[in-house]
Amino acid sequence: MRSVQTLSEADRRRVAAWAADCAERVLGLFEAEAPADDRPRAAIARARAYARGELDTAEEIRRRFVGGVPAGEVTAPAAAAAARSAGQAVAVCHMGAHALGAAAYAVRAAGLADPDRPEVVDDEIRWQLDQMTADVRAALRTLPPVGTDRSGPLGPGLLASGQLGVIIGELQAGLAAPDGG
Repeated sequence: MRSVQTLSEADRRRVAAWAADCAERVLGLFEAEAPADDRPRAAIARARAYARGELDTAEEIRRRFVGGVPAGEVTAPAAAAAARSAGQAVAVCHMGAHALGAAAYAVRAAGLADPDRPEVVDDEIRWQLDQMTADVRAALRTLPPVGTDRSGPLGPGLLASGQLGVIIGELQAGLAAPDGG
């Protein structure tokens, strides 16, 4: 039985572009620490190509971990969160719920990069909600609330706990608002 967190292939392609937008917005935080490392940029490019229908779903599911940045390869927490955002974006081909993971890690990266301005987190969430098309919003609304469904990335675990869980909860609450926030 397929998880509700998977989304249809058409919806995964829709949300992949938005997830790539979220990840790309903080990519500079990674590139500032590791300017010669193009793996997160390549992951974002693959997510965009998947969104455009240029890549095969089954092949991308097999490749989703290729080119990831292992924990510890970058030391700045904001850079690590930006790399994780790109990794979540490229994983949307596997499960649509990873789009919210990409967004949450991007918000986390922005907040870590500017810790003296806590409003940065709310501003980034607002920006992300504003970037959603009606189709993206409709697809993401079908996902279960973070932490309630055990069959995917939004289940109990890393994305459902701590700051990431709070951010995803705020994004999901924003999905319910007709204007995005």
